[in-house]
This record gives sequence, structure tokens and C-alpha cells, in this order.
Amino acid sequence: MTSESDELLPPYDGIQMADVRMVKTDKDAAEALSALSAMEAIGFDTESKPTFMKGEVSTGPHLVQLATDDVAFLFQIGATPAVAVLKEILESPAILKVGFGLQDDVKRLRAKLGIEAANVLDLSTALRKKGERNTLGAKTAVARYFGKTLQKSKKITTTNWAMPRLSEKQILYAADDAHVALKIYRHWRSGQAGTV
Repeated sequence: MTSESDELLPPYDGIQMADVRMVKTDKDAAEALSALSAMEAIGFDTESKPTFMKGEVSTGPHLVQLATDDVAFLFQIGATPAVAVLKEILESPAILKVGFGLQDDVKRLRAKLGIEAANVLDLSTALRKKGERNTLGAKTAVARYFGKTLQKSKKITTTNWAMPRLSEKQILYAADDAHVALKIYRHWRSGQAGTV
């Protein structure tokens, strides 16, 4: 659902592969924990293998994305879980987790991994302007706050996130979802600072 005005906006330059870390080893997990623990706010999202059959229940999340201002950490669930790191970060009341449409993500994390995410801010509702009924997605927020178009490929969205090896396109798409949420949050907060 792209409007003509979206088509005229320049593309949003997302996170680069060099700034994405796949958390696969204990060393990776320790680095992720160290970087994420130092933040007062992080970008947060999950990806789940899509369901296509009526009544089919999702087995997700299959991927959890957490981002600092500079780096996105991707945790594949099932391969090398690093669940202890996810639990420590996501349950921390000291770190604000920001993202879009997080209700389902939080529910699935609780059901699958027993993680009770705390201090979560869903930008879909937080950024809604007075009188707006619909929740706001990342694509709309990027257009509104940055005047750019966030490329959201339906083809990538509906790929199999449970694959042991993700493609570069999947990795960048997933990393961008968490990273852009934090960037939008920072931009929104800096604009609010003058109005508080």
C-alpha cells in the first residue's frame, strides 16, 4: 500500500552488513550483552516463519533483533539460542525496548522462551498523532520523520525465518527493522525535548 507521495521520496539508507552481528557463539553473546547492557534504549523486533494454512499456529519467533545506535545483533532461536542474553536484556527494567507492533512479539517470546519483556515502548501507538486512528508502521514513520521511503519487500517479509542460514537480504531486512525503530525513537524524543 504505497501512495504516490511515497514513490517520490528518496530511499532510506538502512544499516550496512558491516554493522550487523549474527550471535552464534558464546563470545558473540558476551559482546552483544556488553553492548546492549550499556544502552538506555535499544531497537527491538522479532521475525517468525509465516503461517499460510488456516488455523496453523506460528512456531516463532525464529529470529530476535536488538539494535544499539551503531550495531544490530541478530539472535537465531534454535541454532545457538543465547536465550540467557535475550532474557537478561529483554527483562531488564533499566533498558527501554522500542519497536513497531510489538504486542505479538512480546506474546510469542513469553510463550516460546518464557521471556517476560519489560519496559517496552510500541512506537506504533506512541507516535500516533491526535485524531489518528490507525497504528503507525515503520514505513510511515520513516516517511514522516525522515522524508524517506523504507523499502519493505513482501517477498522478504514472508520468507522462512527458521532457516539455519539466512540470506543477506533477510539479515539486512531484519536488522533494519530493529535499527530504524531506535533511530525514529531518538528523532521523536529529540523533537519532544523542546515541548516537555
